[in-house]
Amino acid sequence: MSTTTTRGVARPASAKASPARPRRGLQGSSTFNFWLFTSPFLIGLTVFVYVPIGWSLWLSFFEARFTVTPSKFVGFDNYWQMLQDSKFTDSLVTFTVFAAFIVPTTWALSLGLALLVNRLRFMKAFFRSVFFLPTACSYVAAALIWKMSIFSGVRFGLMNTVLGWFGVENIAWLANPDPPWYWLVIVTLRLWLQAGFYMILFLAALQNIPSELYEAAAIDGAKPGWQTFRHITLPQLRATSTAVILLLVIAAYQAFDEFYNLLAKTTWGRPPLVELYNTALGESQDYGEGSAGAVILTLLILIVTLAQGRFLGFGRGDDK
Repeated sequence: MSTTTTRGVARPASAKASPARPRRGLQGSSTFNFWLFTSPFLIGLTVFVYVPIGWSLWLSFFEARFTVTPSKFVGFDNYWQMLQDSKFTDSLVTFTVFAAFIVPTTWALSLGLALLVNRLRFMKAFFRSVFFLPTACSYVAAALIWKMSIFSGVRFGLMNTVLGWFGVENIAWLANPDPPWYWLVIVTLRLWLQAGFYMILFLAALQNIPSELYEAAAIDGAKPGWQTFRHITLPQLRATSTAVILLLVIAAYQAFDEFYNLLAKTTWGRPPLVELYNTALGESQDYGEGSAGAVILTLLILIVTLAQGRFLGFGRGDDK
């Protein structure tokens, strides 16, 4: 071993640093770690989402009554039968109108709540939690509360009790389609369940708006209130508003739980998913026509979503 001399003292020479060895095992391969942690999710997604979607698409071209392994190919006959079914087509039209009403209403309510909570000086976390709490409630439980307690058709129901104070007779909210009071029950239930979630999205977007924009507007003479909201706040919420509207459109066409529990024994106000449920899992158990109806509903949601996204500019960069 070589030595060096410093002021007459012999010292061993410093050894050259050996190159670092590549790490082996779990810490050595980022690709292996990626697949290790994502594989359970990907397996579940494939087994419980992609495979059923592919199987449903395949069943839609076969005669599949009382079986999910058919052998008789019928082409587009199932699609034609579903498009000729007046119950299914009427439900599509009804829920297109329902989506046209519930989407802007929920958007406006959630944005209004976000603006109010964002302006609070104290207890902001409390009110944010209060408005968000209904989101954690089950749709089935909320539907039963609305049906049996708030909008019960008897005089002991909350709404009938309040109306009775003003001399109004009892209203059968869910038992009579003329007038269609059941829409009031469904709309209020859906607003209560959904507004809090989208309020959180708008609240997060409001907190990301730079305060310098409002300061510059004040210097330029902009009045606080509607003028500031229209020219600063609303344009800054464009991306969030577009995402919220798209989510609301998809959720409107996929409504099932509250309608099934509120109107299970009626023949009016049924959403497309209830009609598909009755077709595929009812007495006929026609999985072929049910699958074809599901594909038609998916295509309708896709078309409406793409049209909404193109109209609202989803995915486009900000104009320079």
